[in-house]
Amino acid sequence: MDRERLLDFSEPPVPEGASPWVAGFGPSRDLTITDHQPRWAEDFEALASRITDALGSTALHIEHVGSTSVPGLPAKPIIDVGVAVPDSDEEAAYVPAFEAAGFVLAVREPWWQGHRLFRCPEPRANVHVFGAEAAEPHRHRIFRDWLRSHPQDRDRYADAKRAAAAAGGHVMEYNARKQAVLREILVRAINAAG
Repeated sequence: MDRERLLDFSEPPVPEGASPWVAGFGPSRDLTITDHQPRWAEDFEALASRITDALGSTALHIEHVGSTSVPGLPAKPIIDVGVAVPDSDEEAAYVPAFEAAGFVLAVREPWWQGHRLFRCPEPRANVHVFGAEAAEPHRHRIFRDWLRSHPQDRDRYADAKRAAAAAGGHVMEYNARKQAVLREILVRAINAAG
């Protein structure tokens, strides 16, 4: 993935009248942040196994991303999993398999890199599905790897997360409040990766 594309954070507008939320879902108001838990890596492995069993070769990549994937980083106790499929707009190729494995489709954003999000109640997880050509999974990986090897930025991001959670509201507002710090770190990490 070329650097220019990774650094392009422009987003298409949400189509008029469209909502990313599947009926019955909306942004969570639980902004509880906890210290890092070693079991999160085990929870990811269990989820990855379930996803692999359900999707087989349709899952091109399955990765532990987000704050629970970074040792020492406090996080909401919800495992973020990144899954790449050949074409996320071809829902028939993977949605029924996810649903049969106990995952529930909560978000459908075809206008934003083909993003879909499935929720899992146990272990609690958000599974982000993108097509093979999307830039966002590459950003997730670069950000995770940077925070794992740069404790000063990890701690700065932890402070931003705690401050964003303390302000209350729902998860989309929380994400917006910490976005400036996240982007500053991510741009540095992308540029360093070349």
